[in-house]
Amino acid sequence: MTQIDFYTHVGDKWHTACRLAAKAYARGLRVAVLCPDAESAQRLDRMLWTSSSIGFIPHCHSQHALAARTPVTITHEDSEPPHDEVLLNLRESWPPMFSRFQRLIEIVSTDDNDRASARDRFKFYRDRGYEIRSHDLSKTEA
Repeated sequence: MTQIDFYTHVGDKWHTACRLAAKAYARGLRVAVLCPDAESAQRLDRMLWTSSSIGFIPHCHSQHALAARTPVTITHEDSEPPHDEVLLNLRESWPPMFSRFQRLIEIVSTDDNDRASARDRFKFYRDRGYEIRSHDLSKTEA
C-alpha cells in the first residue's frame, strides 16, 4: 500500500518541493513531480536548475526521451510516469494514479485555500484506508 506523507505549515511550497526532491534523490529514490499546469512545471524546472543550496538534481519533463533514466521527472499531465517510487503532488486534487506509487508526498502551505484542498485530499486517502503521516514543518523552517 502507498505510504502517504503530508508536509504541513509550509511557508514556500515550491522551495519545499525542491528540498524534498533533493532529499529523495540523495537517498537514491526516483521522484515524479505532478504540477498543476505547464507554467508551474516550468517554474519548478527553473528552480531545480538554480537552487545552489540543494546542489544539482538531474531532472527533466516526464515526456523527455531520457525520462526513464532521470531521477526526477516533472509533469503537469496525467500521463504514465516512468517509475513507481515517489510521487510529489503539487496539485489541489488527488492524483488519479497515486496508488501505483510506493510513496506519495503532499505539501501543504499556510494559505487557507491550499489548506482546504489538502484537507479534502487527506480525507480522500483516509477514507480509503491509507495510513497518513504528518510532518509539521513550522517547527523546522526558519
